[in-house]
Amino acid sequence: MSEDREGVDYRVPAWRARHRDPRSPDFLARVYKTFSTHREFKGRLGTRAMPKRKVVDESHLSPPSDDVPDRDYTVACADSLSLGERSTKKSKGVPIQKGPSPVAHQDFSVIPVGPVGRRSKKQQVKSEIENKETGKDEEPAHETDVHMKKRQSTKVEGPEIDQKANLANLGGSTTKRQRKSKAEKEAELVEMPLAARAVGQKLKIGAHVSAAGGVHQSILNSVHIGANAFALFLKSQRKWVNPPLRDEHVTAFHKLCRDYQYDPAQQVVPHGSYLVNLAHTDKSRTEQAYDSFVDDLKRAEKLGIRLYNFHPGNDQCGNRQAAIAHLASNINRAHRETNTVITLLENMAAGGNVLGTTFEDLRDIITLIEDKNRIGVCIDTCHAFAAGYDLRTPEAFQDTMNQFEKIVGFQYLRAMHLNDSKAPFASHRDLHANIGTGFLGLRAFHNVVNEPRFAGLPLILETPLDVRDSRGELVTDDKGKAKEDRSIWAREIKLLESLVGMDAGSEQFRALDAELQDQGASERTRLMGQAERKRKMEDRKAKPPNKRRQKATKEEEKSTGESSPSRLDDNSEVETNGI
Repeated sequence: MSEDREGVDYRVPAWRARHRDPRSPDFLARVYKTFSTHREFKGRLGTRAMPKRKVVDESHLSPPSDDVPDRDYTVACADSLSLGERSTKKSKGVPIQKGPSPVAHQDFSVIPVGPVGRRSKKQQVKSEIENKETGKDEEPAHETDVHMKKRQSTKVEGPEIDQKANLANLGGSTTKRQRKSKAEKEAELVEMPLAARAVGQKLKIGAHVSAAGGVHQSILNSVHIGANAFALFLKSQRKWVNPPLRDEHVTAFHKLCRDYQYDPAQQVVPHGSYLVNLAHTDKSRTEQAYDSFVDDLKRAEKLGIRLYNFHPGNDQCGNRQAAIAHLASNINRAHRETNTVITLLENMAAGGNVLGTTFEDLRDIITLIEDKNRIGVCIDTCHAFAAGYDLRTPEAFQDTMNQFEKIVGFQYLRAMHLNDSKAPFASHRDLHANIGTGFLGLRAFHNVVNEPRFAGLPLILETPLDVRDSRGELVTDDKGKAKEDRSIWAREIKLLESLVGMDAGSEQFRALDAELQDQGASERTRLMGQAERKRKMEDRKAKPPNKRRQKATKEEEKSTGESSPSRLDDNSEVETNGI
């Protein structure tokens, strides 16, 4: 160890000074290793190749003379330490200035050194501004302390909110808003409902609510909108394989049903997966669809649910009666594997190979079911209207109900889906609209809620939750996603309940009907235009060729004495198909 000299205490020999010299490769390697965990410094130097170690001339690093300390050597030693170490830590082998320093005019705690130092200085200034605003007389934090505090997340409570707001106005950083816990969110659903429930009414009106977070969450979501019935998915309807129900979710579901007076056997109607097609005759696809279907029924039984609604499927074999028989066979097989659940066939809107579009399809399926006590029907008002069953006037509504009674039977009606239609009558398009804004109109739903045969049935809304502006355009968020508003369901439930016993010819009803029709006018006009264009195209295809074209074809045949190549191709194709 070198001995002490006047004014300077050298605790390290000169041969180790290369670690303190900014001009030395060893100094850069030491600094990189020391600050490798620092975000800003790592971002600057993390991708820079470090110089290889090599032997350098150390003659210029010899200790200074007895009279005057070497300035470069002293500064290099001082810079090699972090700011915190200079003030608190006495490292072994570090030169400490005892007397008047030749570089005393340089305040290392104030002058920023490099990009990291400049950022630290900015943080220090922000801290001083914060102290001024709050009236605190605190010493500014060290740069290293500022960086350490930046990594720590702090909770904002009480008067600190104003303090953070002031910082935001001055360009400072603010902490993230504290997220609500799961218990707080559940409490808000119940304690701050969008509409109060009218428990005890004959009409059980609700909506298809979310079960995200567990099946028991559907009950809280139903209470939140003031519903007396609800539908849900018992698992993800976008996947074939799903994890089983968790026991704690099943227990919570039963408890919440008791707490909020929901009868799961009568007021809960789960919806089947859209992937399932029990009418598909392919063996592998049949087993895949059947396994998913039976899994849903077993989940329903575990929750005490007795009604289960699903789409009948579509014919993929080209033989409608064979597809219906295959569907009925799978339903019978599922009934044998389960005990209590009643499977409900939903009527469909589209024609073609889709099963369940007509009341006759529903009748044919029910005829082939062995246990008639475990089969039923769920009528969707939008699907029925699009399929050609009118519900708009009292006379048309009664005529449709009489058809259902005659063909299927009211004893099989166990639930309904209440949806208006964006598409015109008999368009075979499944486009749900909010109550009173579509082509069905408010009068159709006045007919439904005042029909005594529907008392006690779960009436489920599947209407859109999209928010629209005064022009009928969708309102989107910053990411371009359509905004949803669950209060729409709450308002529609109250609207339907208010229609019970209301005079359809009263001024109140006419004003309400006109207001809702105005809200959906733009969508109806757009869909009507699409329907008109489609009808014209179909008429054009069905129209026979004009006389001028027929005459030109005959003259061409006479001149050539044979048919045109295109005609020959058509004939050959017909003959091939005939074979």
